[in-house]
Amino acid sequence: MAWLVFGCLERAIVSAGEALGAVLHKAKVWECLHPYAVNARQRVVLNRMLGDFEGYLNTSKYATLAKCSNDTALRDIAALLAWGVLVQNPAKGRSTSYRLVTAAELQQV
Repeated sequence: MAWLVFGCLERAIVSAGEALGAVLHKAKVWECLHPYAVNARQRVVLNRMLGDFEGYLNTSKYATLAKCSNDTALRDIAALLAWGVLVQNPAKGRSTSYRLVTAAELQQV
């Protein structure tokens, strides 16, 4: 019976550590953006990516989430790339996609 208690305790500790890591990552991302003028569209998309977003971001997904045109989405993404919050994945052309920087990458900034 003791193994059951320790097993539950271990899962709870691991889960708490993962939750804390996610919160710290989100705080670090927003800290990096502090000196910049983040617009409402960028704020919506970043909050979504820091939450329950799955997969990679591309221009059309950004436009859908932010309710804007593809041209506006591309300009917003370019700013986020320049600020070091998004990273472009290796694929180019029509397959261009972006991901949020990882906690380890933010440590280097």
